Amino acid sequence: MHPETPTVLKKKAAVVVAHPDDETLWAGGTILFHPQWDWTVAGLCRASDPDRAPKFFKVLQALGAQGVLGDLEDGPEQTPLPEAEVEHQVLSLLPAQHYDLIITHHPQGEYTRHRRHEEVSRAVIALWAAGKLEATELWVFAYEDGQRAYYPEAVPQATIYHVLEKEIWQRKYALMTNTYGFREDSWEAATTPLAEAFWCFHHPQEALQWLHTLSASL
Repeated sequence: MHPETPTVLKKKAAVVVAHPDDETLWAGGTILFHPQWDWTVAGLCRASDPDRAPKFFKVLQALGAQGVLGDLEDGPEQTPLPEAEVEHQVLSLLPAQHYDLIITHHPQGEYTRHRRHEEVSRAVIALWAAGKLEATELWVFAYEDGQRAYYPEAVPQATIYHVLEKEIWQRKYALMTNTYGFREDSWEAATTPLAEAFWCFHHPQEALQWLHTLSASL
């Protein structure tokens, strides 16, 4: 477990998530903590959502990031999507270039459960391992909810566990409540974590082996 430390180096970083708000909920503090980095956010769902999509781009302005939304099917039934479809969406949204860092979902999600989070994670790991996404590092969100026993919490044992400064957390919370418009008594507002955590990988095969180990344990 290591706290995150600021760096003066400008990194090119991408955050690949399922939905508008995932970038803020799970990594908003990290983005705000590194304003000098060149941030790109790709959300794979809700491009045609007349409420969430415009708010996403307002949030990106506040985060100092650029980004794009796709429109993968995202109905409440969470019908499984073909791996090839999710991978194609990632590649179609993310500019083809080398990134110093890509951040995405955990293969088991951040809470119990949302299938799109899991599918996006597996797609990003597979694309990185296949050389179709180029990145020096991959970070995946490290949160768990005790099988719905409590709101999702950052995992202290993760590679990076960073308790957010009060001012940064307040800015993140304001994006969730004021910009995205979630009520203060909503699940999203109550979940907004005070700490952010990530499992970090420097080699694609290491991440792929980790994914296989997780899959075998299910």
